Amino acid sequence: MTENTTRTGLPAGVEKLLERSNRLGSDPTVTNYGGGNTSAKVTVTSPATGEPVDLLYVKGSGGDLGTLKPEGLAVLERDRLVALDKVYRGVEHEDEMVGLFSYCSHGAGGAAPSIDTPMHGLVDYPHVDHLHPDSVIALATAADGERLVREIWGGAVEWVPWKRPGWELGRDMRDRAARDGVIGAVLGGHGLTAWGETSEEVEERSLRIIREAAEYIEQHSVAEPFGAFDESRAPLPTEARRARAAALFPHLRGVASRDGRQVGHFTDSDLVLDFLAREKTHRLVHLGTSCPDHFLRTKVRPLLLDTAPDAPLDEVVTRLHELEDEYREEYAAYYERHKEPDSPAMRGAAPAIILVPGVGMFSFGADKQTARVAGEFYVNAINVMRGAEGVSTYQPVDEAEKFRVEYWILEELKLQRRPKPKAHAGRVALVTGGASGIGLATARALAADGANVVVADLDAEKVADVATELGGPDRAVGVAVDVTDRDAVAAAVADAVLAFGGIDLVVNNAGITRAGSVADTSVEDWDLQYQIMPRGSFLVTKAVEPVLRAQELGGDIVIIASKNAVFAGPNNIAYSSAKAAQAHMVRLLAAELGDIHVRVNGVNPDGVVRGSGIFSGGWGASRAKTYGVAEEDLGKYYAQRTVLKDEVLPEHVASAVVALTGDAFPVTTGLIVPVDSGVPQGFLR
Repeated sequence: MTENTTRTGLPAGVEKLLERSNRLGSDPTVTNYGGGNTSAKVTVTSPATGEPVDLLYVKGSGGDLGTLKPEGLAVLERDRLVALDKVYRGVEHEDEMVGLFSYCSHGAGGAAPSIDTPMHGLVDYPHVDHLHPDSVIALATAADGERLVREIWGGAVEWVPWKRPGWELGRDMRDRAARDGVIGAVLGGHGLTAWGETSEEVEERSLRIIREAAEYIEQHSVAEPFGAFDESRAPLPTEARRARAAALFPHLRGVASRDGRQVGHFTDSDLVLDFLAREKTHRLVHLGTSCPDHFLRTKVRPLLLDTAPDAPLDEVVTRLHELEDEYREEYAAYYERHKEPDSPAMRGAAPAIILVPGVGMFSFGADKQTARVAGEFYVNAINVMRGAEGVSTYQPVDEAEKFRVEYWILEELKLQRRPKPKAHAGRVALVTGGASGIGLATARALAADGANVVVADLDAEKVADVATELGGPDRAVGVAVDVTDRDAVAAAVADAVLAFGGIDLVVNNAGITRAGSVADTSVEDWDLQYQIMPRGSFLVTKAVEPVLRAQELGGDIVIIASKNAVFAGPNNIAYSSAKAAQAHMVRLLAAELGDIHVRVNGVNPDGVVRGSGIFSGGWGASRAKTYGVAEEDLGKYYAQRTVLKDEVLPEHVASAVVALTGDAFPVTTGLIVPVDSGVPQGFLR
């Protein structure tokens, strides 16, 4: 009997599947980001034949249960999928089965089926959940997990020894689901699978198994699963801890970026800090994670720093690089031990997780979300290890099996399907004066080209709004800062580092103007303009320079100067001379910072009226009065005195910044680019 469709056009069973998936995926005790998958089998009328057809709707490859939408589901004709069993050639050939899934697809579109599809399609129950809850994985990684599962559930939940996801595991699930009274299975080293006649039943069973696993661990765990607390590795006080994290993060980012630029995420939760101060920390860290979703995100194991939390920074950095060398050698040896003739090339030997006792966890990825999620997965791993050690001994899948998953050709193909990163992907940009005008346009342009952006300006509410517009914490953060205040600048740079792991690109754009001749300009107005522009650019650059040097990743500094740095216009002595000082800073810094491969360039805009905080703050009215035009026509007036007769917009300046800091000019430094529609008096000679 075919299912009725809902007002959304989906079969009722599929709508329930999406609702169930979103509930399960939104609960961190149930599954982690991107982990697990759910499915429903429904019967519909085929538009091609007019006959009933049984369909499998299952979360597709790379999706997330918590945010799953219809387009994230793979849709397959179940009879065709089940019939693939006739051509299955055995476990040595099961990878080839994934390539056959597309021949079972129903209609156009839909997500790519994942490797877990057989676990859903071969089971006869209409609804199946496969999840990665910490409590169940704790049992799945316990040395005597099979005994524990039998003790907790009798025969209602079965134990499945470790099997890599694929057709063989799907067959196993099919056979176990056919047994009377069996509602699910704990997959050794992996997670949980449950099944039911209805969406409600499978969800209830999944949650019941998760709850009962957690209750068993709570009731039977030893008091200190991770052993005694080591006071020598106790957390630093909050302020000192975050200061140490900000000082250390750029060095760690350099280590993590040795094979490709990474963005960082910092976690100093009580759970992490407690784990890092325990007797068993070293042993457990070196055993590594177990669940495939865990070690695919966190690598086989983290790098654990073994210095005292308050050791001198230079000593910590020296030890860090010693441990880095050991880690890279160990990882390369791991690859060599297990590689096969058809294994993908080694993807890099840098750690994805670096643990610093007394300070916290630093996780890394190609973008902020990936870095954050890697950290979340290691928190899951800590929970798993605690549970396993509490009732047994933590025993992850062996190293050879980890390698088989990490360098699985199917995982490699998934990586190859990712879109090419944008030019500024993985880079962190700090933009001063970022809440309006040129700064806002530049922040938007850099974010659109893949950068993580730190929006800096005086108004905390405005920078927060801009950061939200740019995509929120995984893409941008706002910091309120007065660039004339040395301590405020240092704090803003520390906040930027804690947000993303470091800084790669600085746009010194903060500015102000007070028009006037030498007779009309007060000493206070003169000092204010010099404090904000030349001094502000100096303070920001001085605070960022140690970060750039520690990362060893090169970088860019762009100073937004002005056509007035060259052109001696009327009644503008303080502003124009301050801009001239900024312009010469470009040359001086370019000469000085080339040793760490930092490019320093500048932009000389002119007449950028629209959206400008400077022009709206009284400067526009003053300039309009000087030139004898209406304030609303000032942009047009400026355009008419140029060679091209085009008004200069903030976006034009932003485009110049993106070009100078991207891949188009890799060996250009010390350059000042006019963005003024052609003002002959401002031509550079």
